[in-house]
Amino acid sequence: MKDEDVLNVVVELNILLADYHIYYQKLRSNHWNILGKNFFDLHDKFEELYTDARVKIDEIAERVLTLRYHPMSMFSDYLKASNINEVQPLKHDTDMVKETINDHKLLLQQMYKVTRKAESIGDEGTVDMMGGYIRELEKVSWMLSAWAKKPSESLQSSGKKEVEAVA
Repeated sequence: MKDEDVLNVVVELNILLADYHIYYQKLRSNHWNILGKNFFDLHDKFEELYTDARVKIDEIAERVLTLRYHPMSMFSDYLKASNINEVQPLKHDTDMVKETINDHKLLLQQMYKVTRKAESIGDEGTVDMMGGYIRELEKVSWMLSAWAKKPSESLQSSGKKEVEAVA
């Protein structure tokens, strides 16, 4: 792989690294500041999510190093580069979950960018890493979305097409 091609992947990985740092801190804040009847469920869930984010932060930085570049490592740079914004920490539990789901959308968008850049240069290591991250984050996002739904709401149905596909 040519250095200039690898650099394009590294730039996108560093943006993902910045996204994960801001996301991580927001999850820590939610974990600390959650109140109300959903305290026990969400306190534990936010800890689970920030623990996972901490691992991914290290893995992303090490992937950048594997590609022979230094990862971004100043918080001021993370704030400038991230697609995810800081928010006020004190909010209702449902708003915390909605904000987290929105952050997942931004993380996924950045993961797709990384994947496209890595695929274009044959960087299978980065593509494989992103595939796992995308799969995991999509599942967590689905679960949080299910938690946030009212019992009267439902998912979309493929209806007739589903029956036709089976037949």
